Amino acid sequence: MTPDVPSQPGLEGLERVVREEWGRLVALLLAQFRRLDLVEDALGDAVAAASRRWPVDGAPANPPAWLLTTARRRVVDRLRTEDVARRKEPMLVVDARQRQEGARTMADAGSLVEDDVLRLVLMCAHPALAPESASALSLRLVLGVPTADIARLFLVPEPTMAARITRAKKRIVGAGIPFGVPDASVLPDRIEVVAQTAYLAFTAGYAPGTGPDLLRAELSGEAVRLVRVVLGLRPDEPALVALLALMLLQHSRRDARLRDGRLVLLAGQDRSRWHHDEVAEATRLLSSAPLAGPVTPTTASYVLQARIAAEHATVASSDDTPWDRIVGLYDLLLQVSPSPSARLARAVAVAEDRGAVAGLAELEGLEIPDSHRPAAVRAELLSRAGDTDAARAAYDQAIAACRNDVERAFLEGQRAALRRPT
Repeated sequence: MTPDVPSQPGLEGLERVVREEWGRLVALLLAQFRRLDLVEDALGDAVAAASRRWPVDGAPANPPAWLLTTARRRVVDRLRTEDVARRKEPMLVVDARQRQEGARTMADAGSLVEDDVLRLVLMCAHPALAPESASALSLRLVLGVPTADIARLFLVPEPTMAARITRAKKRIVGAGIPFGVPDASVLPDRIEVVAQTAYLAFTAGYAPGTGPDLLRAELSGEAVRLVRVVLGLRPDEPALVALLALMLLQHSRRDARLRDGRLVLLAGQDRSRWHHDEVAEATRLLSSAPLAGPVTPTTASYVLQARIAAEHATVASSDDTPWDRIVGLYDLLLQVSPSPSARLARAVAVAEDRGAVAGLAELEGLEIPDSHRPAAVRAELLSRAGDTDAARAAYDQAIAACRNDVERAFLEGQRAALRRPT
């Protein structure tokens, strides 16, 4: 699992490298050694060594290569220790065999994909793992999403998710699941899990539940890239086409969601800062041939979410948003893929279309575990409805539950504004 990097001067670069390169480094080490347990421990040791040495010696010219070399040495040391303990073949023979097996693994995987991260996600998507466990393991192992955020995505407590990830990792190690993907025949059976993993990774980057950042654009961008890679292998796969459209529409707003470090709601965003080329690509995808025929419920869910995002993205200003159509699309989404998050979003749309009181009625009985968002929406709508005391209490509830620094600061500002005379 990606380790926590201690917060101290000089380690900002290490934190970035760990965040952006972890999955690729794990993939390279797995391709060579095929021992997930050793690879994780060794790379964690390498990061710990970097956190001690880089502030003193200075960061190396090629930080990822430094981590890879250090981790590789740790693995070799562990293998040598194991070999001596078992009194088996000389380490030179073990090293040679590991290199040969790694080369065969890379050759096999290369017949399918050349992307290191995708190979690792495909390994996690092995049929021996349940789809939810496979996605959770990929998010933590490959993409470095914090366990707390993964738990929020799956609507379960953090200890439950931590235990699930640990079991999945042990399953891979214990079952000897190979890193290499043998041929293209496995891809159709694993596409749905890969798509779900990419979707969850994108969400974790687009709306992190914890930490100092409103968004982690590099994580969302990596999820988009991953879908593009798989789509290149399966260009007519409806789920991938729909998912890419959805991601592009949401990702296109990344540069407008913050102003001077503060959250900017959709209605107040500077639309000139949106990536309109991505909006155009997404709308083309929504009209493309793969989505013209019948689709699975999962694909239909992606399509409907993308069409909702397109309604926002293709109008000149927020005043032109067709809220009645958006409510109708949410009605369809709740039929295809009911979820508390979709219900919450529909309540917001109803409030925009029919007024705050109608929106509040839609929130009755709605709860999302470990999420501040239902209380935050309720607070905003109570404020609009003129019930300041109830709005203040709802903001208090939302602020207490919020673990994202930027969102919490926004909520605190909204609550403070309630005291101002109108």
